[in-house]
Amino acid sequence: MSLLIAERRYLINFDVSRVGHVFTDVLVVGGGVAGLRAAIEAARSGQVIVTTKDDLAESTTAYAQGGVAAVLDAADSIDHHVTDTLAVGNGLCDPGVVERLAREGPDRVREMIDWGARFDMHDGRVALGLEGAHSAPRIVHAQGDATGREIVSTLARRAAATESIRAFEQCFVIDLITLDNRCVGALTFHPKYGHQAIWARQTILACGGCGTLYRETTNPPSATGDGPALALRAGAVLRDMEFIQFHPTTLYVAGATRALISEAVRGEGAYLVDRLGARFMQEYYPDAELAPRDVVSRAMVDFIKRSHATTVFLDVRHFPPGRFAARFPTIAALCAQFDLDPEKDLIPVRPAAHYTIGGVRTDERGRTNVAGLLACGECASSGAHGANRLASNSLLEGLVLGRIVGAYAGEATQEIHRTSQPPAMKHHFAPSPRTTLDLGDIRNSLRSLCWRNLGIERSAPRLEETIEITDFWSRYVMDKVFDERFGWETQNMLTVARCIALSALTRKESRGVHYRSDYPTADPERFLGHVELVRGGDGLTTRLSPLERHDR
Repeated sequence: MSLLIAERRYLINFDVSRVGHVFTDVLVVGGGVAGLRAAIEAARSGQVIVTTKDDLAESTTAYAQGGVAAVLDAADSIDHHVTDTLAVGNGLCDPGVVERLAREGPDRVREMIDWGARFDMHDGRVALGLEGAHSAPRIVHAQGDATGREIVSTLARRAAATESIRAFEQCFVIDLITLDNRCVGALTFHPKYGHQAIWARQTILACGGCGTLYRETTNPPSATGDGPALALRAGAVLRDMEFIQFHPTTLYVAGATRALISEAVRGEGAYLVDRLGARFMQEYYPDAELAPRDVVSRAMVDFIKRSHATTVFLDVRHFPPGRFAARFPTIAALCAQFDLDPEKDLIPVRPAAHYTIGGVRTDERGRTNVAGLLACGECASSGAHGANRLASNSLLEGLVLGRIVGAYAGEATQEIHRTSQPPAMKHHFAPSPRTTLDLGDIRNSLRSLCWRNLGIERSAPRLEETIEITDFWSRYVMDKVFDERFGWETQNMLTVARCIALSALTRKESRGVHYRSDYPTADPERFLGHVELVRGGDGLTTRLSPLERHDR
C-alpha cells in the first residue's frame, strides 16, 4: 500500500513560533533556466527570493549541451517547428502551448543575446544546428556544446543585477506550507541558518527533474524529484509521471560516472555502429541516427541484447580533421580524460535517464490546482512535450514558460495582502520504532531497481515488483523524521519512484518514451489522455483525464 507516502503531509516536525521567518512577494524554488527566467520577470512586480539547494551554478541546466530550438532562418517556419514537436509528442501535447513556445522562442533567444549570451555565430548570424526529429536546422548553441552553462550564467548575471531578487544558495526546501488549500511559502533548511519559513504570496516550483532515481543518468546528483514530491504532499495533482525520457548516447566507461554525448553529435553526422564499425540504425527507422530519442534508445537496447554486447559506439572518424574538437570542445575534453581520440577511436555509448517529461500539472500560465502555487520547467507538466520531448525544446520551454509564469506570479501578488505576521502553525508526526535502515544502501538499491524496472522497457510484473519494494522500504524510511538533506531527498525519491511505477502500471499501452513490452502498441481508444495522480486518505490513486487544449 502507498498509505505511508500519502500520510506524510510534512517531512519534519515544526512550530512556526520556533523558526526564523523571511517574507517575500514571490518565492522561486530552483535556479535553472526556468527558475531564473521566472524570477527575473516576477521581479518587475515585487520582491523575489530564489532558493537553490546547491550553488546557483550547479543546476541541471548547466549540464545541457545541445541548445535551444528556435526558428531563426527564413527557410524554416514556426509551423514546421510546431509540427515536429506535435509529431514527437505522440498525441499528448497541448497544441496551444506548443505554438506559444515556437512563436515566442526567437524573441527569447534575441533577448538572451541582448543580455549578453554568447551564442555561436556563422557568417555574422547565429549558427543553427540540426538534431533528431527536427525538419530543419534550428538549434542555437554556445561554445559548441556548453549551451546550458552559457544560458544559466547569463540569467544569473541578470538576476544578480536585479535589486529586487535575492538568491538563497545551499537552501533546501523541505516542504511547501499550505493553509486552506493555498500555498503560503515553504519550510527550508540552511546549514548556517538552520530551519526557516519563507512566506510568499506566490510560490513557483522550478526545481528540475528526477534523473538521479536511475542508476544510469545524465543528470547531476541534485535531480532527486523534489518538485513533484513537494507538490504532491501539498495537494497538487501530478500528471504523466510515467514519461521519462532516456537519452540514447551517454559515454559508457566501466566504473565512471555517465556523461552526456549531445544529440547534436548525431545531428552533425555521427553514426551509431557496432564494435566492428557497422551501422545498424537503418534496420530500425528510416531516419536512422536522427530518429526520435525514444526510437533510438529502444533500438540500441535491442541491438545490444541481440548482439550480446555491453555497448554500441558513436563513430565520428569520418569528420574532417579537427572538426569534432572544434564543434564539441567539452565532449572532446571528456573523451580525452579516458584516452579516447574521436578522430581514431569509436566512442562507447549507452542510453541513460535524461529528462522528466511528466510532473506537476499546470495550466497555460503555470497554475496548479493549489492556489498560490505555480510550476514551470522540468518539474512541471505543461503540455509542451506530450509523450516525448523534441530535442532542445527543454531550454526553450524554460525561457518561454519561465517568463510567462513569472509574469503571472508578479501580477497575482497584487491581489493578495502581504503580511509580516506568520500564522500560528505547528505539526507533529510521531516516528515509528521500526529499525532505521542505511539510507545510502536504500538509495543505491532504489536507483538499481528503477533502472531495471522503470527504464526503457517496462512490464506489469516489473512495475508491480517496484511498487511492492518501494512500499516495503517506505515502511522504514517514510516513518522517520530526518534532520538532514540526504534523508529528505531519499524520502522524495521513494515518493516519486512510487508515482512513476503506479502511473506506468496504469497506462496499459506503449506511447512515446513509455514502452510496455506486454502492451507494445498504442491504444488511443483507451489511453489518448493523461494519467493523473492524486494523494488522498486512501493513498495514491490514478485517474485518466481527457486531453486539455488551450487556444492557439
